[in-house]
Amino acid sequence: MPSEAAITRFGLVRHAETFWNRERRIQGQSDSPLTAKGKKDADNWGQQLSRFSWDCILMSDAGRAVETATRINHHLQAPIDSDPRLREQDWGRWTGQIITQIETEASNRLQTKHKTGWQFCPPGGEDRLSVWQRSHSALAEAAVRWRGDTILIVTHEGVVKSLIYHLSGRNFLQGEPTLIKSYNLHWLIFSNNALRIEKINALALL
Repeated sequence: MPSEAAITRFGLVRHAETFWNRERRIQGQSDSPLTAKGKKDADNWGQQLSRFSWDCILMSDAGRAVETATRINHHLQAPIDSDPRLREQDWGRWTGQIITQIETEASNRLQTKHKTGWQFCPPGGEDRLSVWQRSHSALAEAAVRWRGDTILIVTHEGVVKSLIYHLSGRNFLQGEPTLIKSYNLHWLIFSNNALRIEKINALALL
């Protein structure tokens, strides 16, 4: 009888708090350093995540994700690599703006865009479906590269949502029940050429 297909497991986490997070400023594919709290949190996450056996870490190449992963890895001591396909959604001309400013100055435009679900695209930016496609591609290739391994993915909230919402059949529309909690570990598995959810909100990191 043929052997069972190898299962590659992915543990998804978002990066720790940055200065722009604290200011509620959109980072997109721009960047902001971790706050003192963010650095401390990332160090603590390394301790919490060390209860699992990790074969490697794959991270976004954004500075905030790299620093988070590096601090986590002080405890895990795993091989580490980056993939630009795990970057946050490109927010175009809204990058660097405070969220409340956009809600005030472009309220009608923002509400109209929110109704487009997966086609939501900030002016001059990237739509959510593209985020799903590139991040899914990154994980599918990682599953081949590290077949049967357990991989920690350090990425961004927009990427985590795109992966989990698409696999859950969500329309990415306002009013849908809350599905994921921020700063949690989520498990995905890849087998038989398909990515699927194993467990959402598996471990609260904060």
